[in-house]
Amino acid sequence: MQPERKILRCAIYTRKSSEHGLEQDFNSLHAQREAAEAYIKSQASEGWKLVRTQYNDGGLSGGTMERPALQSLLTDIDAGQIDVVVVYKVDRLTRSLSDFAKLVERFEARRVSFVSVTQQFNTTTSMGRLTLNVLLSFAQFEREVSGERIRDKFAASRRKGMWMGGNVPLGYDVKDRKLIINETEAKTVRLIFSHYLALVCVKELRIELNRLGIRSKKRRTEAGRNIGGAYFSRGALYHLLRSRVYRGEAVHKGIAHPGEHAAIIDDDLWEAVQVKLTGNATEQRRGRTESGALLMGLLYDDRGNRMSPSHTTRKNGRYRYYVSQAILQYRKENAGSRSRIGAEEIESLIVTTLKSELSSKIVREEAASGSWAPATRNLIQTSISKIVLHAAEAEIILQKRPASENIPIVTSADPSEGPWAVRVPLPELKKPDRKQIFLPSTPGVPPQHLDRSLILAVARGRSWVKALRRGEYANTKEIAARFDLSEPYVRRILRLAFLAPDIVEALAEGRQPRALTLERLLRPLPLCWAEQRLSLGFSR
Repeated sequence: MQPERKILRCAIYTRKSSEHGLEQDFNSLHAQREAAEAYIKSQASEGWKLVRTQYNDGGLSGGTMERPALQSLLTDIDAGQIDVVVVYKVDRLTRSLSDFAKLVERFEARRVSFVSVTQQFNTTTSMGRLTLNVLLSFAQFEREVSGERIRDKFAASRRKGMWMGGNVPLGYDVKDRKLIINETEAKTVRLIFSHYLALVCVKELRIELNRLGIRSKKRRTEAGRNIGGAYFSRGALYHLLRSRVYRGEAVHKGIAHPGEHAAIIDDDLWEAVQVKLTGNATEQRRGRTESGALLMGLLYDDRGNRMSPSHTTRKNGRYRYYVSQAILQYRKENAGSRSRIGAEEIESLIVTTLKSELSSKIVREEAASGSWAPATRNLIQTSISKIVLHAAEAEIILQKRPASENIPIVTSADPSEGPWAVRVPLPELKKPDRKQIFLPSTPGVPPQHLDRSLILAVARGRSWVKALRRGEYANTKEIAARFDLSEPYVRRILRLAFLAPDIVEALAEGRQPRALTLERLLRPLPLCWAEQRLSLGFSR
């Protein structure tokens, strides 16, 4: 009796690098599959049988493994549903030699054979694997040469000033692969440049643009999603003000070339803005260096946000602190459990920990003066890689194992190897005083909570606006001096005089959203009342 022939389940994998031609009724994927099906039929006597599932990747490079059909094929192989993988050519499966080695190893682990219709070999023999490696080496070489050719062509096109794709900048549209000035948006770009020159501060520029309701360019992605149309962030404004596109230039790898498109900003305005930007950056660096910020560049919150040095001026002097970038960039929901901490408090704690064998009196004197000795600064820079603030402790990640035995090392790694971490407790966070006033409730109605800080801020704003109109104050500078406040804070309070009447009424009656804080209320607000309600979380 003849033994029963084993059935070999065969899967066909097809791939095409570009999307060109995929819309045709009969394209490259169909041709590959047709050839593979014919080959499987020729092996019917050996028990080969085609599985119904199709594995087709159209418009995807062979240089990556992140292809949906390929991943589906590998999943079915791991599930034991396939015995033979059939492709038209080896490079249809992959063009990477390292990826191919991983695939063959995975095939062999599952006892899966691999067959190319146009290249006869057997992966179970050493000669077959050698042939495959040679073929894959040439396929990888071809891919790398193609990549170099594309990069060279891109660089040559940029040197000629041609637009080579990407996000279309505000002020331009793309027509026939060229940047064409959009006059409406170009006026906005010129306004941004001229306002910056007048204000000489990107933060103030952002506030002014928000007041005017100016937003970023709206775009529609290839996937059909609408993006843009939001208020400008500080980073976006810096990028726009530095962009040489508006000067009529094309930039490739930091080198500017004359562009094919027309300039929106003239040379004089461009140069004046760049001088101010560079000058401000230098002043900021100098200010931070002179500020005594000992932990600048080292301190992070527990959600990965860098904490930057800042300060505020009070009647009794200058108060320094570190604040999370999430707060500075109006992303409070992304801030860590400790988004703000006093500079003297955290700096003293870190230095005392590292100088545990020294007198803490020296540390306290340096911290109080805000002027750290060069030796202390050198100790911090050479000892610490990073400091992470958690809710109850500071995690100090050291560059090397400390010499002092008084510093307790807390690490899961081998004590003889890095990284070494020291954890020190922080003072308990004080619960913020929202200064709420609870009104007596009636049966069936929850008690109202009046937030005195919100009501006071709105009342101040309305009062100051009336005083300015009556001529009691000449400008915001006089108000700031009168109440011992900063002028930017006064300007933020003044904007509250233009809140929608129903929002003011809700604040006065304690019907505001629970998440509405004074900090949120003082962020830039649109003048449109409907947008104000949406921005502050009112349902109406």
